[in-house]
Amino acid sequence: MKVLLNKIASGTRNARLPREVTLSDTIVAEEGSVICVRALDRKNTYNELEDEHGRMATVNQGDIIAGVLGVRRALHGYTGIIPEKIQVGDILHLLNLGGVIGLCTSGNPDVGPPCRAEVLGQVLAFPHLGERRGTPANILTNALPSCDYLASSVPLIYVSGTCMNAGKTFAACEIIRGLTQRGLRVGAAKLTGVSLRRDTLKMEDVGAIRALTFTDAGIVTTQPKSAVPVARGLIRALNDPMLGLKLDCIVLELGDGIMGEYGVFEILSTPDLMGPARAHVMCANDPVGAWGAAEYMKKELGIDLTVITGPTTDNSVGRDFVTKRLGLPAVNARTEGDKLAGVVADALR
Repeated sequence: MKVLLNKIASGTRNARLPREVTLSDTIVAEEGSVICVRALDRKNTYNELEDEHGRMATVNQGDIIAGVLGVRRALHGYTGIIPEKIQVGDILHLLNLGGVIGLCTSGNPDVGPPCRAEVLGQVLAFPHLGERRGTPANILTNALPSCDYLASSVPLIYVSGTCMNAGKTFAACEIIRGLTQRGLRVGAAKLTGVSLRRDTLKMEDVGAIRALTFTDAGIVTTQPKSAVPVARGLIRALNDPMLGLKLDCIVLELGDGIMGEYGVFEILSTPDLMGPARAHVMCANDPVGAWGAAEYMKKELGIDLTVITGPTTDNSVGRDFVTKRLGLPAVNARTEGDKLAGVVADALR
């Protein structure tokens, strides 16, 4: 059966889908599998979908959407799984803005109930010209390879946080902007999280020569077992001399929190990924989070933070706590972006 898609989610980008796709009734219920669904709801909140170009579009009831099967465990969003078996007509949910589809098991009042999605079929790929029998589409197609060991790299700048929505992407972008304005050639990557192009597009908007995400490596949602080899692969790709990027440094955002389930701890505890690190920027929501992050990073991972930013530095109360109690620089990314970049530039030197 052929269908005309109203929307192609960004999470499917590696599969390079045409607007008209062929569906199969046999669905591969595994992460990365590209399926077609019909939206059953029209929501007033959390009602958009990012397309393959990075454009946000409102999801309308009845929209035919190509999305990708995946899991999600977000504190401020939805938690969802991939059912063991999926059939045409099953009702699943849109779990994030990047078109990740699964069965929602827990919601959040801030985003309301998830949009229900009726399964229409498995999207088929036809990688060879003239081929009549398709294969199940998966975002592992055209993916960047993972890596078992990172032998070398230009200096790395890690931006992590105590939780999602702690200002990591904004801080990373201000650092990229400031370093670029200082004459450095900066690359970027988002190493952990759930598929969404928005953050890396913002990084390129502020000056990153190239910005990659784990979805480029065929991963829908990073997990402890996949995060490290994928991170190595992305960093190696940015360092590849064949690309001619000639980077001076790479800014790396670690999505979710340092105690989340997306593999942040595993990355921060891997020696070959930490060897080239020259700065560790921590985004904290409040003073307790700043204190806990500094203690956790030092005692559990042996990492000294370079600077603390995020909402805890929004005014002098939090900044004073960080500087006096923790003995660390406290710089607000929203009001002191250039100063934040300056702290990182000093660390690079």
